[in-house]
Amino acid sequence: MEKRKMETVGAEVSLLGFGGMRFPTKEDGRIDRVKASEMLDYALANGVNYFDTAYYYHDSESEDFYGEALSRHDRDSFYLATKLPVWEVKEQADVRKFVEEQLRRLRTDHIDFYLLHALDKGRWENVVQLDVLSALEELRAEGKIRYIGFSFHDSYEVFEEIIKVRKWDFCQIQFNYMDTEEQAGMKGYKLTEELGIPLVIMEPVRGGALANLSPDLNEKFAKLNNDATTASYALRWVGSLPNVKVILSGMSSMEQVQDNLNTFADFKPLNDAEYAVIEEVAAEMKSRVQNGCTGCSYCMPCPFGVNIPECFKRWNQYHIYRSYGVIGFAWDGMPVEQKPAACRECGKCESVCPQKISIRADLKRVAADIDGRIWK
Repeated sequence: MEKRKMETVGAEVSLLGFGGMRFPTKEDGRIDRVKASEMLDYALANGVNYFDTAYYYHDSESEDFYGEALSRHDRDSFYLATKLPVWEVKEQADVRKFVEEQLRRLRTDHIDFYLLHALDKGRWENVVQLDVLSALEELRAEGKIRYIGFSFHDSYEVFEEIIKVRKWDFCQIQFNYMDTEEQAGMKGYKLTEELGIPLVIMEPVRGGALANLSPDLNEKFAKLNNDATTASYALRWVGSLPNVKVILSGMSSMEQVQDNLNTFADFKPLNDAEYAVIEEVAAEMKSRVQNGCTGCSYCMPCPFGVNIPECFKRWNQYHIYRSYGVIGFAWDGMPVEQKPAACRECGKCESVCPQKISIRADLKRVAADIDGRIWK
């Protein structure tokens, strides 16, 4: 497994990090702990040592699952990362309450990488007003957290403001070959290099959208190497950047774990020919994708039952593949109450969307495009 040094903290971390937001689930929506534990064990045995989660992942089950599954392993053999839900912090004392609860869930006496979760301009202003960082420094002095960083969803200008406030131990951004001009983007990446702040990357495969493309685009990658998966090129694009220290993958099956391990066990940066193909594919993809939904589910639950991430996932896939057959089984199987027609346009979803998507308007477009069968 490729390991990289975070110079700010001295930690040697695996380039592949295990994201705790997309574990396999049972019919009731709960994590399938048997399958997920097997995946974690396999990843650990093959060199993965960075495990990321958050307070609300998997309806608040993810931290508890990690605590159960990882407690069977030597605590010094891995790093744990989790996040403070800053939107729930109403007074400074809440910071300690959350950390103490997360320590209990994770069954550990310390959290290695602790992040302010999903910062944007408004949330950052709340962090400053309540002096949340002082509370975190107190917890660090007590040994309950070790390294302080943040994850981010807003414009480059807000990113620059936040990252220059202090010498952060690390930070986490959404980044992939489709998002070089979105949120922090490539400008944000270059700024972290200049400041010497190591990066953890989320959404390297854009919520799975870059894992399996239309046949014509998949074929472009297959011509480079028929044994490599399309997803591996997206991961290698991110990993070819030297200030990227961890690439998070929210793996949902053992097959995904094994494929990612194949990519990172003997990691090779992209060559010129591979970069050229990715640029060509990205240009074609950008001309097809309808909105920037990554499936993060911050918009959920919808008060009226609409499954917003699923609607957008199928809509974007429909346009990317230009074939109803690609989404037909999933779309036909969705309950009517989870489809766009159930939207009552309350706007709650748009107020929390990290991507700032016009969700209500886009749901109407979903219905028009898919139900209207613009492609057969």
